[in-house]
Amino acid sequence: MNNTEIQTPVNVGVDVGKANLDIALHPSGQFYTVPNTEAHIRQFVRILKNYEVERIVVEASGRYEHALVQACDQAGLPIIIVNPISVRRYAQAIGVLAKTDRIDAQIIAQYAATLKPEYKPIPDKTSQKIKDLLVRRSQLLEMSTMEKNRLQILPRSLHRSIKSLLRMLQNQIETVTLQIEQEVAKVDQWRTKIEIMTSVPSVGKVLAYTFVSELPELGSLNRKEIAALVGVAPINRDSGKLNGKRRIQGGRHRVRTVMFMAMLSSIQCNPVFKRFYERLKAQGKIPKVALIACIEKDDCGTQYHDQKSGILAR
Repeated sequence: MNNTEIQTPVNVGVDVGKANLDIALHPSGQFYTVPNTEAHIRQFVRILKNYEVERIVVEASGRYEHALVQACDQAGLPIIIVNPISVRRYAQAIGVLAKTDRIDAQIIAQYAATLKPEYKPIPDKTSQKIKDLLVRRSQLLEMSTMEKNRLQILPRSLHRSIKSLLRMLQNQIETVTLQIEQEVAKVDQWRTKIEIMTSVPSVGKVLAYTFVSELPELGSLNRKEIAALVGVAPINRDSGKLNGKRRIQGGRHRVRTVMFMAMLSSIQCNPVFKRFYERLKAQGKIPKVALIACIEKDDCGTQYHDQKSGILAR
């Protein structure tokens, strides 16, 4: 490794696998395969520290990237997690249809250098733990719903087994919920935010916890920016004389899912949201469109916390 290589800015692309990390450096073309273990990752991070790294880009891969992300973040290296769909579309746009681990790493490195994805702070350990607990709670709720559905259709001879599993799942849900509350209680700033959020009728703790862990930008961006980030901002579909139907897409699906369920409650018990929802339906909007419009809307919620701190929306 000569001095020229060390001083040349590099973009790093990492294709993550369960067993290995395939790593490409752009523009030098260097390539490494590193076992996806903490010890080997630490060794490679020390090598990367010798370079002038502009950014390290890794695709979200169902948690297999977490060890690398944490190691790079602790070492002060700018690592960015991107949506795999974005990288695949970039590869298609430049005419690369072949797919191997090495090619994928090289494409990710080129993607990093060309599109320069924005760096975002990596969640701290407490945020990540709450996020993991919320995901686990959702999984348990989904299993519980499946068992309740089976209770309706399977013969009585199997009900005892189903009810036993439902009790176990309910105990697990309560345990995980308690763990979430304990983690949140450790952070004074989070407690304040959650108190403000839950002061709005129909905003429960689970929604507030989801906001805190999945949407840290809340309070620093305006309504339209937050709506786009979550994925509830309608996207135009117009061309020439055609005025297409607006649709929502992308965004942070876990936040959007929890908000959707919360809004179902809001239009029943929150008078401001209820009036807005009914007005949209009276104008001819279908219920789902009206519901998404309520999620996106800012001034319904702000009436409840204007005198506090404006954390929910600005």
